[in-house]
Amino acid sequence: MEWDFGIVLFLYKPSVVAKAVERKLTECGYKVITVVGEYEKLKEMADTALLFVAYLPGDIADDPEDMKILDTIQEQIWDSTTNMLLIGEKKDRPRLIQHNHRLDHFSWLDRPLKMDELEKTVLDTIYTGGKKKILIVDDNPTFAKMATEWMKDDYQVYSVKSGMDAITFLLKTPVDLILLDYEMPVVDGPQVFQMLRQEQSTKHIPVVFLTGVGTREGVERVMALKPDGYILKSTTKSSLLESLRGVLAD
Repeated sequence: MEWDFGIVLFLYKPSVVAKAVERKLTECGYKVITVVGEYEKLKEMADTALLFVAYLPGDIADDPEDMKILDTIQEQIWDSTTNMLLIGEKKDRPRLIQHNHRLDHFSWLDRPLKMDELEKTVLDTIYTGGKKKILIVDDNPTFAKMATEWMKDDYQVYSVKSGMDAITFLLKTPVDLILLDYEMPVVDGPQVFQMLRQEQSTKHIPVVFLTGVGTREGVERVMALKPDGYILKSTTKSSLLESLRGVLAD
């Protein structure tokens, strides 16, 4: 089977081992697009590639220019829906993450590379790797914008303004968590929640209600629907991120 979208294999320079990586991916049925050195091209591929695979040079952490290129690649694909797999030397990874913590969100394979591990990791990364994806469903653009700003360094964040927009969005883009406003006009949060639970493709996605009501009665009303949690709209950034980590870790 050949995929509609290709895997983009990025090389700093031509390599015999990297050629073997390209051959293995092709044998697995993937269309492989190899880019050597021209990292500026990656941005235009960010939303259409199936996966980015970056084959890192040895001792990259000791080379400021190579590190700068990796930072640029990360920036180009960070806001896209495409994940990335980094292939590099084990000793370099801690220093790369210390330099740029966002790199910790991408999958990693140690060199020297085992081709059977490559096949499995590529498949896992396409479907589950990279940043977790969160959808905010809220008719209040001010809160959605603030929450997005708080989360964007750690998660891929999307937002829509209504329940029907959410259903349409989720048919095309799977996410790992939904933040759902409890009180919305036309179709309110509880109604959207029920629709999500009835759809085969969305019923397993964790849903956390957003609510402006912090009274005991208000919280009990929200939790009676048995969502995966609730977050008050008066929350702080640190509390929001802590809540998200707790839900996504379950």
